[in-house]
Amino acid sequence: QVQLVESGGGLVEAGGSLRLSCAASIRTFRTYAMGWFRQAAGEEREIVAAISWSGDNTYYADSVKGRFTISRGNAKNTLYLQMNSLKPEDTAVYLCAARSGITLATMTYDYWGQGTQVTVSS
Repeated sequence: QVQLVESGGGLVEAGGSLRLSCAASIRTFRTYAMGWFRQAAGEEREIVAAISWSGDNTYYADSVKGRFTISRGNAKNTLYLQMNSLKPEDTAVYLCAARSGITLATMTYDYWGQGTQVTVSS
């Protein structure tokens, strides 16, 4: 049974920072590409960032480039998202996901977490 559990969300003022974590109960975590997605109220889910199984390749949505950093700790089966210079438009539920394969910028991930709320006040 694969489980992905996000943590680290909360309320922060514009310009602030948050670090999200995703704990994965995947025996072969190091073989999966991982991604962070977000879904704002009334909006469609969108990809934020993704990272290859080795960590050598990353993808970022244009809206977060230069502000967010995705990383992974394969020894700890954990995915991270460091979010700096947060803006009110970053407010959303953030979800992590895992997929087998090499494509990063896709919505077709195999496993999804429940999400953690990030709220950025102006």
